[in-house]
Amino acid sequence: MLEGKALVEDTDMPVKMQIQAMASASHALDLYDVFECKSIAAHIKKEFDMRYGNGWQCVVGSNFGCFFTHNKGTFIYFTLETLNFLIFKGASSP
Repeated sequence: MLEGKALVEDTDMPVKMQIQAMASASHALDLYDVFECKSIAAHIKKEFDMRYGNGWQCVVGSNFGCFFTHNKGTFIYFTLETLNFLIFKGASSP
């Protein structure tokens, strides 16, 4: 496990959820090769959907851009090893 080696770039998640996000990412990196970004993202999304309810999104890679709206308290962007991780729960449209 790589816990403690993640660098949080930005977040509004509660600390407990941040720790879970980094642990999920670390676990996914134990299961998949660092080049299998889609599988890593799917693994993290499924864990968050199970633990915190459906609607989570996860982007993993070394070079990506994004623009999104998220529910308050559900966003984290961090780096672990050579990959960037973006996890958030999308906001519903009225």
